[in-house]
Amino acid sequence: METTLRGVGVSHGVAIGEVRHMGTAVLEPPTRQIPADEAPREQGRARQAVEAVAADLVARGNLAGGEAQAVLEAQAMMAQDPELMADVERRIAVGSTAERAVYDAFAAYRALLAGAGDYLAGRVADLDDVRNRIVARLLGVPMPGVPDSDEPYVLIARDLAPADTALLDPTLVLGFVTEEGGPTSHSAILARALGVPAVVALPGAGDLVEGTLIAVDGSTGEIFVSPSEEKRAELTRAAEERRAALAASSGPGATSDGHKVPLLANVGGPADVPAAVEAGAEGVGLFRTEFLFLDDSTQAPSEEKQVEAYRQVLEAFPEGRVVVRVLDAGADKPLDFLTPADEPNPALGVRGLRTLLDHPEVLRTQLTALAKASEGLPVYLEVMAPMVADRLDAKAFADACRAAGLRAKFGAMVEIPSAALRARSILQEVEFLSLGTNDLAQYTFAADRQVGAVSRLQDPWQPALLDLVAASAEAAQAEGKSCGVCGEAASDPLLACVLAGLGVTSLSMGAASIPYVRATLAKHTLAQCERAASAARAADTAEDARRAAQAVLSGE
Repeated sequence: METTLRGVGVSHGVAIGEVRHMGTAVLEPPTRQIPADEAPREQGRARQAVEAVAADLVARGNLAGGEAQAVLEAQAMMAQDPELMADVERRIAVGSTAERAVYDAFAAYRALLAGAGDYLAGRVADLDDVRNRIVARLLGVPMPGVPDSDEPYVLIARDLAPADTALLDPTLVLGFVTEEGGPTSHSAILARALGVPAVVALPGAGDLVEGTLIAVDGSTGEIFVSPSEEKRAELTRAAEERRAALAASSGPGATSDGHKVPLLANVGGPADVPAAVEAGAEGVGLFRTEFLFLDDSTQAPSEEKQVEAYRQVLEAFPEGRVVVRVLDAGADKPLDFLTPADEPNPALGVRGLRTLLDHPEVLRTQLTALAKASEGLPVYLEVMAPMVADRLDAKAFADACRAAGLRAKFGAMVEIPSAALRARSILQEVEFLSLGTNDLAQYTFAADRQVGAVSRLQDPWQPALLDLVAASAEAAQAEGKSCGVCGEAASDPLLACVLAGLGVTSLSMGAASIPYVRATLAKHTLAQCERAASAARAADTAEDARRAAQAVLSGE
């Protein structure tokens, strides 16, 4: 009998196929006491396994490229964490086997992260994956991971580690469903980059029986278990209509009555540029430069290396707009040479612009590199600071840009409620705003963006979040300046219309989402978008806001 389940849709499209479950996690190793004279050998085994797993993660990242590469390199750094390795060796020295020592050391660190309530709790799934890979290597058993199958299927998992998501084969994995995760988790972001339909935060997903036919709607978050032939035909027809609309849509982003809404791409480096160009991006709305710094957490990349990477991206968009975010270090992106290791709550500590102002030489080198990279190019370069809290932050950043001789527009990211509430004050120092809706939701609702249990509060349709977007856009309009959105909210075609109706002047997203947003915007007038925005803000819940906007835009 057909039943319907609902999670959080995070990647557009429809997938219909049989359920296949993720490989089971590594079993807990047995507890066995070893003689003291075996400790050096076991410590050597542990070190070799750690290095092998780290090398494998880096290799997977090299194959995947783009954002996935940076995520996997960060995971490799996690595997090689010196404090974790020291704990493993201490446990071996008092009698544990290598595999048991790894298991227990990671368990202790996991409990610390999960129980502390800080931003790093969102990295528990990544940590578990690293642990499982090291233990599997030590035990000589197959790595946990994507199942082997000759036939296409829908993948079901408790959560998907970046190492698995990054290398999914879209010809075999029609879509995926997870119990954990949120709309801005690594898995969700990488799914959108791959163009694979995905639903996350679905309670009981693991209970779906292997081989059961299901239909996954990555736009609505609905899962249809044992769908009827009629339902399958309906979903297939809707997917075909969507594809036809995408194929017919091209050119700059605009509403049906000609109101321009430039559609830009989020990129992590040169590897992401081809997909952005192919999707028809009108420029880059978020160049995440921190991925350059993750190659080596002990020191910043040289000015020369930065110039080379920046110029490759700038050259890809002649006479286009490229918005560069300076280094956003701290919280879930720690760097040994920059971020303190003992912060009790890194998400609320020294991160983003705060880190750079504490290390002005790092900011100065980056701004100088950007100035050199843009020399002689017709590109419209804009540079923005992350985690701006108030006018003093904005002024400090603008002063640093001018001191570096940067000929570009200077802007501020709105990721903290204070910045949205005082946007007009901040705009006295900078020339544009860019809303990072992922972090803005996190800080508005005190809801970690990586924790599935609070995914309801990470939903960008939350009316309180829309109120902050509106406040920022209204401030920018009053000052005659621009206000874009570069968070994942921009990748939702229906929400993109609402954002345009709120006064947002540009939208930036993963390249795979651009055609969907372009086609949807082109169906509606600016007045319809404004009415949809008003209806969404008048609602009390995210779901009601979504329904209200849909009703307006569908003419109900």
